[in-house]
Amino acid sequence: MIDPYVLLGIERDADERAIRTAYRKAVKTAHPDRGGDAEQFGKLQAAYDLLKDPVRRKVYDDTGYDPQLADPKDLKGLMMLETLVNDFILDEREPGSFDPVAAMRRKLSDDIVKNRFHILELERHRSRVRKHLDRLGRRPETDVLGSMLRARSQSIAEAIKNAEAQIEAIEQAYQMLEGYSYELEAIEVKAAE
Repeated sequence: MIDPYVLLGIERDADERAIRTAYRKAVKTAHPDRGGDAEQFGKLQAAYDLLKDPVRRKVYDDTGYDPQLADPKDLKGLMMLETLVNDFILDEREPGSFDPVAAMRRKLSDDIVKNRFHILELERHRSRVRKHLDRLGRRPETDVLGSMLRARSQSIAEAIKNAEAQIEAIEQAYQMLEGYSYELEAIEVKAAE
């Protein structure tokens, strides 16, 4: 995602007037009607739209993401991290006595394993349903049982797709934690006297 402040060449504490002035100056040369690049003009417009809306600007300032401009994959990862951040904020242990970043990574890794196991279980169920369908004799006028089994197979396929999407979101959240570390307080060990 582009940084709207950098794109418009303004400081993060710029007021409404400074944002508007910077935008107008930038679009003069970027407007397609004046020989500018349409893609660059679109980026400037998106940056201006984000910064002129106080709610979107606050969300962007707090998270580095804008729901309207961010990649949906990033937003899903961000939502997963939001839950994990809430968990470690509510943890009663003293800050510095445990590593919340490592705990977040462990939780995400555990969730990936759980989802992969769930997919394997679903695939086994779907395989059994298909085998039943293959062996089921059909009645000439209606196929109630066949319809029910096909619907069940489709439901299982959708559940597998949802679990795979969940894994992608978890992996994105995990990737967003790259580069973070957490400083633990040194634990003093008293030597036996």
